[in-house]
Amino acid sequence: MRVEIWSDIACPWCYVGKARFEKALAAFPHREEVEVVHRSFELDPGRAKDDVQPVLAMLTAKYGMSEEQARAGEDNLGAQAAAEGLPYRTRGRDHGATFDMHRLLHFAREHGRQEVLLDLLYRANFAEERSVFGDDERLVELAVAAGLDADGARAVLADPTAYADDVRADEREAAQLGARGVPFFVLDRALGVSGAQPAEVFTRALTQAWEARTPLRTVGSDAGDACGPDGCAVPQG
Repeated sequence: MRVEIWSDIACPWCYVGKARFEKALAAFPHREEVEVVHRSFELDPGRAKDDVQPVLAMLTAKYGMSEEQARAGEDNLGAQAAAEGLPYRTRGRDHGATFDMHRLLHFAREHGRQEVLLDLLYRANFAEERSVFGDDERLVELAVAAGLDADGARAVLADPTAYADDVRADEREAAQLGARGVPFFVLDRALGVSGAQPAEVFTRALTQAWEARTPLRTVGSDAGDACGPDGCAVPQG
C-alpha cells in the first residue's frame, strides 16, 4: 500500500501531522508493506528566494494578526508539537520560500534519502536557531547530513530548473485531488485524510485503505488542523 503525503516545510501542522501519522503507522500490523512518499506543496509559491522575514512579522503582515495574537498562536503550536515529542521554537524563527527545499527533496528521493532529509529540514526550521531560508550552504549542509553528495546538492540548487517540473507536477496533482491545505494524506489513491488529525484517525484510515479499495474520500472532520492560503489553524487554549 502506498501513502502519499503532501506537505510544506514551512507548515507547522505538517510537522505535527507527520509525527501523528508515524505513531499510527508504527502500530499498524502491515506497516512493513506500506510505502510512504512525500509530495511537494508550497504554501507561498510566489515568494522570492531572498524574501525572508521573521515568522511573527509574517503573521501580522499577511494575516492581519496583532503581535499578541501571533505570539499566542505560536505558543499554542509549540504546545501541540511538544505533545508529540517534537521540539519547537516559538520565537526567533524565519519564514521564506520553500521551492528549493522541495527540489532537493525530489533529488533526495532518487537516492533513497527523502524521508531523512525531510526530517532534518523540519527540525532545522522549527527547532534550530540558524535559518533554513535564503542560504544555499545551509541546505547543502542538511543534504550532506541526510547522506547526499554535497556537490550534487549544490548542482541542484544552482540550477533553478532541476526538479522544478517534479515540484509543479506534485502541486497540480494536489489540486486535482482536492487538497486545499496541508498536510494532505492519500492512501492508495482510495482514501484521503486532511489535516494533522489525531493518530486514531490515521489508524482507521490505514485499516480502511488496507481492507478495501474505494473512491477517494476524506476521513475526519473538515476542520482538521492544517495550513492553507489563509493561514494556519491554531487551537485556542
